[in-house]
Amino acid sequence: DPQQLELATSGKRKLRRFIVIDEVVDKLYGSKVREYFEENNVQHKILALPTTEETKSMDLVLNILQEVQNFSIDRRTEPIIAIGGGVCLDIVGLAASLYRRRTPYIRVPTTLLSYVDASVGAKNGVNFLQCKNKLGGYTPPVASFLDRSFIQSIPRRHISNGLGEILKMALMKHKGLFDLLKSHGKHLLDTKFQSYSGSADHGDAALQTTRIAIETMLEELAPNLWEDDLDRLVDFGHLISPELEMRVLPSLMHGEAVNVDMAFMTYVAHARGLITAEEKEQIIQCMRGLELPVWHGGCSWPLIKRALTERLKHSGGQPRMPLPTGLGVAEIFNDTSEETLERAYKLWVRD
Repeated sequence: DPQQLELATSGKRKLRRFIVIDEVVDKLYGSKVREYFEENNVQHKILALPTTEETKSMDLVLNILQEVQNFSIDRRTEPIIAIGGGVCLDIVGLAASLYRRRTPYIRVPTTLLSYVDASVGAKNGVNFLQCKNKLGGYTPPVASFLDRSFIQSIPRRHISNGLGEILKMALMKHKGLFDLLKSHGKHLLDTKFQSYSGSADHGDAALQTTRIAIETMLEELAPNLWEDDLDRLVDFGHLISPELEMRVLPSLMHGEAVNVDMAFMTYVAHARGLITAEEKEQIIQCMRGLELPVWHGGCSWPLIKRALTERLKHSGGQPRMPLPTGLGVAEIFNDTSEETLERAYKLWVRD
């Protein structure tokens, strides 16, 4: 808005920003963030919070809103800024959507998982009654600022965790992305998705994989931002994983739980004759190469049945099960029998 720009740059009114930052990110980058706002003469309040699956609650949302109220922002010209991983972006998104019915907010993802996943969707939410994201809404950010340099400070396991969501998009929609992950997975883990001039053998694998993952995610999300259509390929890996993740907290991270789900569903696809034994093996080997878990003891047969029953409740009475039908291609199925699921489960556990 030219008028707002004029107001912001004319010096008639001091720029103000309210920032919520994950407390771990604050320890690493907080001084740089403060320096930035001070140098640009921006009045600011930085709220550092522990944002984990265990603290992802309505209490934390209300805590943020109390601080927003104390700072007193103008909801038309002063967006709230969220700097952190997916949990932080989810919590702040919900808080912003509730404050005066909708306050604009900006996402700055600092983990690989949030960079390729939470940064580009419209969803936000918190856990409730031991259920993942049971409370939430659809309020897209006004902007997402993507900077891969944040990723260099996160542990290797967190990189692997983000690769789970990238692999999801590869298996559902993009054979080229799958091939990139197969060929460059170890390099991406070793270099923490940073681009180096000395890594000519790998091209710019980090840029390519993140760009393709985000573009394929947007292709799926943009026409169906409010999930009016419940047939969603991006639900691959998200049928059983919400139940598993909450059940075994904190032993599995989100992308790891998603990968355990995807590994089982790969066996289901094979049991149905949708993919060959060789394709199944290629997928499982790629997962191992990305250092992702392909099985977890907590993913029992009763848990799988319970999770799929829960799925029926929230997806119009149909399982709407995304399954690979090859490498980088997929379809949604509603007719997988319990006998096929159990057969796939036994083979999965055996292997």
